[in-house]
Amino acid sequence: MRILLRVFSESAMQAWSQLSGNKLRSFLSLMGITIGIFCIIAIQAAVNSMQDNVMGSLEKLGDDVVYVSKMSWTEDPHTNYWKYQRRPNIDYQDFEAIKTKAETVSAASLHVFIGTKTLKFRSNSVEGVFCVAVTYDMDEIFKPEYEKGRYYTPSEYHMGANKALIGSKVAEELFGSVEPIGKKIRMGGRDLEVIGVFKRSGKDLLKVMDFDNGIIISYELGKKFANLKTDNPFGASLNVKAADGVDIEKMKDDLTGTLRQERHLKPKEEDNFSLNTMSIIAKLLGNVFGVLNLVGIVIGMFAIIVGMVSVANIMFVSVKERTNIIGIKKALGAKNGVILLEFLVESVILCIFGGIFGLILVYILIAALQSSMPFPVYLDLGNISWGMFISIAVGVLAGVIPAMQAARMDPVDAIRQGA
Repeated sequence: MRILLRVFSESAMQAWSQLSGNKLRSFLSLMGITIGIFCIIAIQAAVNSMQDNVMGSLEKLGDDVVYVSKMSWTEDPHTNYWKYQRRPNIDYQDFEAIKTKAETVSAASLHVFIGTKTLKFRSNSVEGVFCVAVTYDMDEIFKPEYEKGRYYTPSEYHMGANKALIGSKVAEELFGSVEPIGKKIRMGGRDLEVIGVFKRSGKDLLKVMDFDNGIIISYELGKKFANLKTDNPFGASLNVKAADGVDIEKMKDDLTGTLRQERHLKPKEEDNFSLNTMSIIAKLLGNVFGVLNLVGIVIGMFAIIVGMVSVANIMFVSVKERTNIIGIKKALGAKNGVILLEFLVESVILCIFGGIFGLILVYILIAALQSSMPFPVYLDLGNISWGMFISIAVGVLAGVIPAMQAARMDPVDAIRQGA
């Protein structure tokens, strides 16, 4: 053990001597390692941060919700466009059938987009606000956060009360510093009382619950603004949440049977609806993120290969310069393995220096761009560990041939050549 510690300490001193003895050569040799680690870890940190951001957004919706629609999320919409176009729209009858007949369901919500509207409050107005009519269970399924106010009460929903929930941007533009809760806004010739303001969406890339520029009204109230039946040109979406303890696949089977019965499909007819889950999107995005990480590795590997050759060159020079010392050590009884380990450790330490410089550059870049990035980017322990692993691996590969050359030297010949 003492011998190993001595080998490591001497190798570290030799590595530092190589770096400080010829600074320009060391700088140019380690630049490839530094740039390679920088490329790989910078892209990996960005992709991992992006992946965590997007997956975190998907997790907010939960993994126990099924989205019933005409289109399947697993297929390219252009491939079977007419097949899906011929399917009937999701409608209130589908929603009612699921609510009353599907035993595995705890909540179901129908959302109908009824176009963009202009909202007015006193002399202020906001144009292009998207309006969505929702059934009562929307709050239970998606659990949106409120900056102020609350959701509909059951009586307000069923009576189609003139009440609405608005997004944070809409509230800011309409009311400014005025308290919005309890105030009445005008939409489509009707006065609506604001009962809630949704919390502003954060820096999520995939804003699955982005109501910032929207207004949400009850389905019963929506009937007074637009035709919400099957011929609704804007379409609808039906979201279904599984009951506690119910497997989502079991609920999908239940939904399939319920909808086929509701739509009077014969046994041999295929489904004219699709059941989608967030796991589909998560899988697709996982493949995309994997490709992006691979691109970063490929780009960085070119620089690392150049750096590896440069470090190998440093080690060959080091072996040449220390031929006499190697001969003396072997003459005094140093084994081949000790000589081999000494040069391997020296090569690894040199590459670790290059890796550390690369990680420092990544940290500086992230810190400089943090405020301008659309999502939080971070350098975590996994990125750092991966960078160090690559550095060590490159050090071993770069130093193995020079180390073997040094270990195989004949002590007499080595002393003569170094003399």
